[in-house]
Amino acid sequence: MEQAFRPEFNESADAGLQPLRFNSIHMDNRFMARAISLSIENVCTGSGGPFGCVVVHNAQIIAEGANRVTATNDPTAHAEIVAIRKACRELGSFQLDDCEIYSSCEPCPMCLGAIYWARPARLYFASTAEDAARAGFDDRFIYEQLEVAYADRSIPMSQMMRQEAQEAFRLWTASNQRVDY
Repeated sequence: MEQAFRPEFNESADAGLQPLRFNSIHMDNRFMARAISLSIENVCTGSGGPFGCVVVHNAQIIAEGANRVTATNDPTAHAEIVAIRKACRELGSFQLDDCEIYSSCEPCPMCLGAIYWARPARLYFASTAEDAARAGFDDRFIYEQLEVAYADRSIPMSQMMRQEAQEAFRLWTASNQRVDY
């Protein structure tokens, strides 16, 4: 049975946040171990949030990502998004056919959407959404907002110019140059 993975940290003014030691480490999946390692490294270096991700193809890591939201001032730079973008470039494809994604945490709604669009064969995750919420990363409100009327959402939304926007879809469906995805 896999034992708990509990790093201990020491924070000093000189060294920043550093892992002291890892208690009861027994991780028998090297890909998940790498994703978790990326999440810990990201926190220790002050590079971003506690999230890491790897994309695996043919039993090899082809892309890695760590949360870069604050480092890049990009709210979409979550570990999974960073890794998916790198993996797609590596494969020369917008789909991750026959790939596996290993994430240090259950994906947020944005990342989950990106994962479905990328179409990997499988997703593995370590920490749960509840674990992330306890650390201050609570995405429940996003799921709840999907059920709220547009005008009543915490960011009010209004639909406009639907008729005009339909032209893009008409052109898309008629195009012989489109690449379906």
